[in-house]
Amino acid sequence: MKPANAMLSALPTTIFSVMSALALEHDAVNLGQGFPDTEGPADLIDVAAAALRDGRNQYPPLAGLPELRAAVASANLRFCGIEVDPATEVVVTCGATEAITASLMALVNPGDEVVVFEPLYDTYLPVLRMLGAVARPVRLLPPDWSLPREALEAAVGPRTKAILLNTPMNPTGKVFTRAELEFIAGLMARHDVYAVCDEVYEHLTFAPVRHVALMSLPGMKARTIRIGSAGKSFSMTGWKVGYVTAPAPLAALVAKAHQLLTFTVAPNLQRAVAVGLEKDGAYFLQLSESMRQSRDILTQGLREAGFDVLPCDGSYFVIADFAPLGFGGDDVAFCRAMTSTLGVTGIPVSAFYDPNGAPGPRTLVRFAFCKRPEVIAEAVRRLRRAGELRG
Repeated sequence: MKPANAMLSALPTTIFSVMSALALEHDAVNLGQGFPDTEGPADLIDVAAAALRDGRNQYPPLAGLPELRAAVASANLRFCGIEVDPATEVVVTCGATEAITASLMALVNPGDEVVVFEPLYDTYLPVLRMLGAVARPVRLLPPDWSLPREALEAAVGPRTKAILLNTPMNPTGKVFTRAELEFIAGLMARHDVYAVCDEVYEHLTFAPVRHVALMSLPGMKARTIRIGSAGKSFSMTGWKVGYVTAPAPLAALVAKAHQLLTFTVAPNLQRAVAVGLEKDGAYFLQLSESMRQSRDILTQGLREAGFDVLPCDGSYFVIADFAPLGFGGDDVAFCRAMTSTLGVTGIPVSAFYDPNGAPGPRTLVRFAFCKRPEVIAEAVRRLRRAGELRG
């Protein structure tokens, strides 16, 4: 038979699936998977459940229910100072992953170049390649992951269509500073470039660090597509409700792409998310504070176990360096050994680099701390035996 799609056929089983299966085999504490192990706000679940029974279960509008689009616009103004027309500048998508795909579909033509930052979320490169775009990776370097301005400037040129930016950043926990964003904005204006901003962890930054939306900077609204996620903001990743904020001409193209991908999103979940986005500031502060506490418990335990822990100012994730332990293999081998010997699972950071590019760091592991305190405490207890992995 004729071969199917070559690119998809060549994609290996993801490291996340591999490590989760290994965690299950060894009854390990799985800190590889990036989703909370608790339910989100009960009041939103009640709204979603009630909304199933009031006769609004047919197709909602393509771009999203009016009440959710209005709530997204209100949240943009409240949290970022961005004025948005909910009727023309907001599109609701089936999660942020679809939002990323639809946004890139709206912008790029085959042969266009898109700058990405490594280490990066694993969806970005396959989507760009499916669209025929050329990814131009710019590598952030540990331990502080600061923006390499000369490398970025060299990567942006006449064929650059967009910069794909993730802040707060998975897997590093980096939050791009205002100064870094201003530098990026300057390059965008100079080279007539767009930005797609994956900001799903916007409410998960740890004081005193605050999230700054690139779209909020002077002159950037017309060039920026901004992506948010109810799954991350309300700790219900299975709901798959994302939202795109973009200038009207780009939002219309995102909506066309969305029509081809999923067309619409469950109306009861949209209505619940609209209620969630109108929650008072105390909810969002408590969300970030609870995650900060979990981060601190895990990072302290990792340090006591002999790891070096890299800075983490946001997201669900912290990266630790196992080099001080004296382990003789690379990060994949270490994660396998840590799972089978200690009963704790993480993700090798090399998985977040272009497999066709230069090798990334080989002694770094990503741990997810979006778990219940008792789960993190058990992982820390098991990690005290990390010295057994030496050699």
